[in-house]
Amino acid sequence: MSRPVNHKSWLLVLPALFMVLLSAGLPLMAVVNYSVQDVFAGDQFFWAGTQWFEQILRDPDFQSALLRSLVFAALILIIEVPLGIFIALRMPPRGRLANFYIVLMCVPLLTPWVVVGLVWKLFINAESGLLGAGLNWFGITYNLDNPLVAWATIIVMDVWHWTSLVVLLCYAGLMAIPNAYYQAARIDGASAWSVFRHIQLPNLRRVLLIAILLRFMDSFMIYAEPFVVTRGGPGTDTTFLSVELVQTALLQFDLGRASAMGLIYFLIMLAVSWSLFTVMMRRDGEA
Repeated sequence: MSRPVNHKSWLLVLPALFMVLLSAGLPLMAVVNYSVQDVFAGDQFFWAGTQWFEQILRDPDFQSALLRSLVFAALILIIEVPLGIFIALRMPPRGRLANFYIVLMCVPLLTPWVVVGLVWKLFINAESGLLGAGLNWFGITYNLDNPLVAWATIIVMDVWHWTSLVVLLCYAGLMAIPNAYYQAARIDGASAWSVFRHIQLPNLRRVLLIAILLRFMDSFMIYAEPFVVTRGGPGTDTTFLSVELVQTALLQFDLGRASAMGLIYFLIMLAVSWSLFTVMMRRDGEA
């Protein structure tokens, strides 16, 4: 005889669902409404249908900004995930030193996005910044008008800010591996690479899935750091999709076009995240 299912536990979830509806559902409905309207003076609405979506998908500026965002997110994953695994493997497993490293890793994560941009902008300042003035002393000019320098600055900023998240997730995954696995590996005479490949990496797959999804979503939506440091320049070389969206909505006050762009932005991020999740879960199931 099957045991009856108690559905009363859902009552505990209802307040959270209600808050999600208020904070996400209602704004999303407003964006959908604006995306099919042509808005004048903020209070005059005229039906536009799919006009904005068609224009945006054919817009070279949108396509360029989308490509820059995808390239940036890919570079961040390529750098931060292996680096995070490497640092997590080098951290001591237990003890006061391990606690110190964990607290140290949490410091960048507690720094707001805007503050990170401001700190790095001061850091690379040619007159008073430690890096900028130091390079000037050696006769090297730190020039953000160079696209490669601008991109390198934003990438290094993000690596400093968010690699700690990957480190902490991987460290937690490593600490959850039973010690019996390592004892068996030592008995078999397994090398460090064999232990990583056959014991540590398989047990980190689900943790890495979370890390990759979180880092993709956050890097794909990056806004504060490039806006503060480069203002989307030089030219439009660091104008990511988020910067393009804010400029359309706030500077041009083109609410209909900005809403349509925001929906496309949201759907692209949802599709890529779902694809990554599906592929990695399928490989995890086959392993």
